[in-house]
Amino acid sequence: MNSEFGFQDLSAIFATRLKFQCMSALEYVHEQLTGKRDFPDFKPGDNITVNYKIIEGNKERIQSFKGDVIKRQGGGATATFTVRKISDGIGVERLFPLFSPNIESIILNKTGRVRRSKLYYQRERSGKSARIKEKRLTAEDAVTE
Repeated sequence: MNSEFGFQDLSAIFATRLKFQCMSALEYVHEQLTGKRDFPDFKPGDNITVNYKIIEGNKERIQSFKGDVIKRQGGGATATFTVRKISDGIGVERLFPLFSPNIESIILNKTGRVRRSKLYYQRERSGKSARIKEKRLTAEDAVTE
């Protein structure tokens, strides 16, 4: 009895369906473990506050790190961003993984107007020349927010 579908065709169809169901199950478990993060869209030049979970022994506290975003790099699960601030006259940079479970929240303070994606030149600047101009919102942007 020869029909349109052979044994190989049926096995390929079942394998495809099984693979699809497994992938959706894996994606579901991954999403439950990692959780969807609702971070604001920020880019280099923006001033942000990162509330980061610090674990000291058996104690846990949240520490704020407020500064300018120097760079964003990578994509997907390995994406990172670098934040720079001036503390007691000394420049301090910290690199954060974007999808770290230790990041409690990210708050966007100011949107900067810059023309580069990597702001390494900020390391040599100090005083007025180190300031980043703030991007002004247009009237229609203010209405949408």
